[in-house]
Amino acid sequence: MNNSVIRVGIVEDETLMRSMLESTLAAEPGIQVVHSVPGVAEAKLVFTPGSVDIALLDVHLPDGNGVSLGVRMQHDDPNLAIMLLSSEDVMGLFTSVQKEAPRPWSYLSKRSSFARDVLVRAIITTAQGQTVIDPYLVQRSEPRYGSAVADLTPAQFGVLRLVAEGLSNQATAEQLGINTRSVESHLKSIYQRLGIDGDGSNRRVAAVLAFIEQTGRQWRT
Repeated sequence: MNNSVIRVGIVEDETLMRSMLESTLAAEPGIQVVHSVPGVAEAKLVFTPGSVDIALLDVHLPDGNGVSLGVRMQHDDPNLAIMLLSSEDVMGLFTSVQKEAPRPWSYLSKRSSFARDVLVRAIITTAQGQTVIDPYLVQRSEPRYGSAVADLTPAQFGVLRLVAEGLSNQATAEQLGINTRSVESHLKSIYQRLGIDGDGSNRRVAAVLAFIEQTGRQWRT
């Protein structure tokens, strides 16, 4: 990824939604919209390996779907970051893709993408190699009985929720009214309780994926 500019490609068939994404991101320093097309056919023509750092893909497209498109695009360019957009809960499908993807994916609802700070944060965090889950779903997630996540303390689960939303340690600390050292301590305990080894970046992704797999949630319209 270019260190100064995040190059974004958009595949979204709803004209108003695509226009909103374009205008929001075009106004954001450090982000450049390189491609913006309505479907799979157009995406195949303009997206080439290395042309963008992250692709925003609508799950439901008139000539295919964003999941299959993302798998194909990331196969051609393993460094490409993928963020799915949907107006429906496709968490199960999203989770299954993670097991085969060469790089973590993110998932944002169209509802949440209208919030500029949520959209921009998700793009930046995903482009950095992290996984971001839609905050609307994250805040409605509860641990599954008997899971390792269920054994986390309330404070640890609160930290993991915010990490799943893509917040940095500093932002998490500010949100919870604690210091960053406390967040780091909670994360260390979370990794130990979930049996996660590895470096900081990989552990963070693994913790978010564990959160997805070991929690249940309800989609409310």
